Amino acid sequence: MAHPKIGNLAPTFTLADQNDKPVKLQDFRGSHNVLVYFYPKAMTPGCTVQACGLRDVKSELAKLDTVVLAISPDPVARLAKFANRDALNFTLLSDEDHAIADKYGVWDLKKFMGREYMGIVRTSFLINKEGRLVHIMDKVKTKTHHDDVLALIKAGL
Repeated sequence: MAHPKIGNLAPTFTLADQNDKPVKLQDFRGSHNVLVYFYPKAMTPGCTVQACGLRDVKSELAKLDTVVLAISPDPVARLAKFANRDALNFTLLSDEDHAIADKYGVWDLKKFMGREYMGIVRTSFLINKEGRLVHIMDKVKTKTHHDDVLALIKAGL
C-alpha cells in the first residue's frame, strides 16, 4: 500500500482513545502539529520503548506545539492498560479494523521468524498545523524515535 503524499492534507479520522472517547484528527487543525504514529501492539517490548521515549519528551513536544496520537489495532481496554501501566501521557487510539492503517498505507504483509501475516508496519507521520502531511518516518527505530521526531520538528515543519 502507498502512503499519503507529502504536502497533501493528512487523511482524517475519528477513533476511540484509551478512555473510549472519540478523538478527531481535524480537531487539532489550526492549533497543533500532530505526530501520528502507528505501532503493532500495546505492551510489547519495542512498542513500550517507543511509547516511553515519547512520554519522556512530552514537555519538549508541547513547547513545539506538537501532540502525539498513537494508533494500533488493539482494543480500547488493552490501550487503557498500556497507558496506566507505563504512565503514558499522550493519546492512544484503537483501530481494530485497521481502516485508518489502510488509509495511511501501513497495514501490510510482515514476516517474523519465517511466518507471514498482515499487520502494522511501524511508521510515523508528522502533520503541520494546517493539517498537511510534512514528513513520513518509515524506518522507525524504537529507541531513538522520540529524538528523531524532535529533531525533525526543530528543523522546521
